[in-house]
Amino acid sequence: MREYELNLSLEELEKRTHKDYLVTKKMLAEDAPEYQNLAQGDKDALKHLVKAAYILEKINKQLDNCHNLPFEEFLNKEIKNGNRQAELTKILYDAQKGLCAIDRESNIIELAKGVHATYGKGVYPEDLGKEEFQKIILKMLKEEKFDEVKTILNQRSVVERKGDELIGTDYIDKFKEDFSKMADELEEASKTSTNADFNEYLVLQAKALRTADPMLDAYADKKWATLQDTPLEFTITRENYSDELTESAIENEELKKLLEEHKITPVGKDFLGGRVGIINKKGTEALLKVKTYLPLMADNMPFKDEYVQNISPDKESKQTMVDVDLVTVSGDVGEFRAGITLAENLPNDDKLSLTIGGGRRNVYHRQIRLITSEDSRKKLQERLDAILNHNQHKYYNDEADHWFTIGHENAHSLGPNSGTEALGKYKSIIEENKADITSLAMLDLLEENGMYTKEEKEQILVTYAADNMLKSKPTLSQAHRVRSVMQNYYFLKEGAIEINDEGMLTVNIDRMVPTAQKMLKEIIRIQIDGNFENGEKYVLENFQWTKEMETMAEKIKKVSKSLNGKVEEPLAQKLLNEQ
Repeated sequence: MREYELNLSLEELEKRTHKDYLVTKKMLAEDAPEYQNLAQGDKDALKHLVKAAYILEKINKQLDNCHNLPFEEFLNKEIKNGNRQAELTKILYDAQKGLCAIDRESNIIELAKGVHATYGKGVYPEDLGKEEFQKIILKMLKEEKFDEVKTILNQRSVVERKGDELIGTDYIDKFKEDFSKMADELEEASKTSTNADFNEYLVLQAKALRTADPMLDAYADKKWATLQDTPLEFTITRENYSDELTESAIENEELKKLLEEHKITPVGKDFLGGRVGIINKKGTEALLKVKTYLPLMADNMPFKDEYVQNISPDKESKQTMVDVDLVTVSGDVGEFRAGITLAENLPNDDKLSLTIGGGRRNVYHRQIRLITSEDSRKKLQERLDAILNHNQHKYYNDEADHWFTIGHENAHSLGPNSGTEALGKYKSIIEENKADITSLAMLDLLEENGMYTKEEKEQILVTYAADNMLKSKPTLSQAHRVRSVMQNYYFLKEGAIEINDEGMLTVNIDRMVPTAQKMLKEIIRIQIDGNFENGEKYVLENFQWTKEMETMAEKIKKVSKSLNGKVEEPLAQKLLNEQ
């Protein structure tokens, strides 16, 4: 067994694992009525789905960092020996699902001395930097090893050294035993689940876990994206925000030209998450109201005639959406690193299912967004008292944050759906920025057409602005937080928001939507043109951490101690123990 030296002191660990610093999101309880009301066949299926999600977590920990599993084994040994420091370290490790993470104040948290998060995470050799990576790929292209390079630079491969070169292995082959175990669980679930469509999806997904063929995933994704009226939810998420090495290939001009010449597009590696839940019918019915407005939104996107988008103004939208009560969030979905996702719109544009007629599906996470305790409500009010003009408190509505998120997720289906890979490491930042800004830019249109009242629109705008304020300047690797800084800077510059010398925010409600519409045009233009230099210039020009933002951040820190979070999954644990 490998030995490690723990990095955080006992004092630091006691602070970071205290409930004020480590917030908790609770998934469904053991006796949750949502579970009790299921048919027995669906209850039986849930056991297998939860087990599959936990196997996936083991796989993703290895994609995240090559030290994760050995470190976990080391911690368990130390805990048995009565090591209190190891016990508290394990709490943080389980919360962030790995050794290395960033907290809400953009501090890099490393749980073992000498172990760092690298550009290539666990999908590239630990000692491989950008310069050597680009040099090796360039050499391989000059030696006409085109197929090998394609495998290295795709979403699905784990890359290792082979002499002075690199070799990529599809993750299905790399983790064949565990993926096969997952497939077994999905097939068992399909035997008892009561919904035929859901069972068909599970069988397709199981098949994709047994054979390294991206098209098998495409068939499973295509079926998954049609699921609307099912009792259960099971998702394997594949998103590529974390890999900072693959797309750096286009930052080398000579390498970029060769890749373009041979029609090889570097796409960041996928990291894998699992979601298991129970569909909330009432919440889903409310979500589906937006579907009738999607063609209208598509028709009002900037420069709409210059690209093809997933939502067509004159066709039925290939977009399903469900509200889900969560049993477990594993792997990439459940990593509580500074924050945790409220919802997802998948598959992403780089996935094959969208090329064979597949659509998209939005899944919203009820347990993550809901504020259920008096303590949480009190802390929210303290934050508002500290940062938001008291005359505008009447506009703040935490449910409006959900409405904004609905707009954000659907916006991923609007705008250009191809060609943005050329933006490299800025692609995700710009796409997440687009989704936020589209949600705001469409509000006048949606009010005019009856989706929102004037009061609801104003609530969305003020709630968004208050929630968008950060506790610290993020790093460029944090796409979701970089976009918040960009937006705050832009809205300050345009006078849509003001922050006074005391760090108090006032929202100029009438200027918010026009400002969002202006920014959206700039973003879409960047995506259409697909020019790396222009994308970089736009991000860096707007990623400005101002004096006002710093004043605001200091005020937020005084009333909000939280640095990280964790999830508790009592029903999932119960189901695992029954197997």
